[in-house]
Amino acid sequence: MSEAQATSEAERPRRDGVIRRVINAIGLDNVSLIFALAILIVVIVSRQPLFLTWQNLMNSLAQSIVIVGLMAIGQTIVIVGGGLDISVGSTASVASVTSAIAVVFGVAGILPPGIMQLGLLVGILTGMTLGLINGLVVTVLRVNPIIATLGTLAAYAGLAFLIAPDGRPVGVITQPDFTWLGTGRILADLPVPRLGGPWTGIPVLFVILVIVAILAHILMRYTDFGRSVYAIGGNATAARLGGINLRRSRLVMYSISGMCAGLAGVLLTARTTSGNPINGVGFELQAITAVFLGGAATTGGKGTIIATVLAFILVGTLNNGMNLIGIGTFYQRVALGLLLIGAVAITQWRQQRAERARTRLASAG
Repeated sequence: MSEAQATSEAERPRRDGVIRRVINAIGLDNVSLIFALAILIVVIVSRQPLFLTWQNLMNSLAQSIVIVGLMAIGQTIVIVGGGLDISVGSTASVASVTSAIAVVFGVAGILPPGIMQLGLLVGILTGMTLGLINGLVVTVLRVNPIIATLGTLAAYAGLAFLIAPDGRPVGVITQPDFTWLGTGRILADLPVPRLGGPWTGIPVLFVILVIVAILAHILMRYTDFGRSVYAIGGNATAARLGGINLRRSRLVMYSISGMCAGLAGVLLTARTTSGNPINGVGFELQAITAVFLGGAATTGGKGTIIATVLAFILVGTLNNGMNLIGIGTFYQRVALGLLLIGAVAITQWRQQRAERARTRLASAG
């Protein structure tokens, strides 16, 4: 063997070790999502080059993933904790209406109309309250989370129409400070090269999503609460014996999910310039799909915010690409449903394979 061949053979394990460390740092599930996203982008661009333009990336894609992304982030916390919140779409609808009413009419004659921060606060508090109700139904009444939030999905949808004056949307187009949340841009003056058109800045919506994602990641990875959520989802009995207050933790989990949905409702109002009782309808399916696509386990105890972020970017890219290519809405819903089934099936298969591996190791020991 020549000296060059010997050197190459010696460096190969080192390279393999570096690659393995990088994959471990990113996470195998995340690498799979990144790979799938890259393939999807190549397929879309081959059919529609307009996908890679600033107008599409910043106007259509970046804004379209925000609402689903916020709901998916809150949903991740609940699912990792062994629960489920199907009501996030209806929660967003109620928050959309209440935030619009607060901005247009003020609050109880005490706070005047036209305050952007007031609408934002009212929407988030509305979502938190509805999420807390979900948590109380699950923990105090001991109703299965699927049944509980399926019931509140319908109840909150009706509540949105009851709150809206005569059941009609509340327009906020006369409140430019508030609508800035949905239409505003930052860093529009940066000297960014053209990409199929001029740089128009980063949507405020997208900046809010990034901030929430970072805060949620820190919460789940570096705090006692985050560790308690994983413990409860992994084994609730063991978590209780370990001193974790299950009821309090679950109430916080559902409250955070409601807050994220409430914020999504506020941004929907600002973006569409209308507090519409149907603003959040249908978003719950996309949010749940993103969480399970990110590798969260249906039984809880597994899932990360980073994986969910990659997953809802993938879902948003798929929807955006199908729109650009001209695929009809009904076909998109079929694709989304199949994606949810496939994501859950793959997760279940991985769990079963890991369980078989642990069984073999236990038998061998």
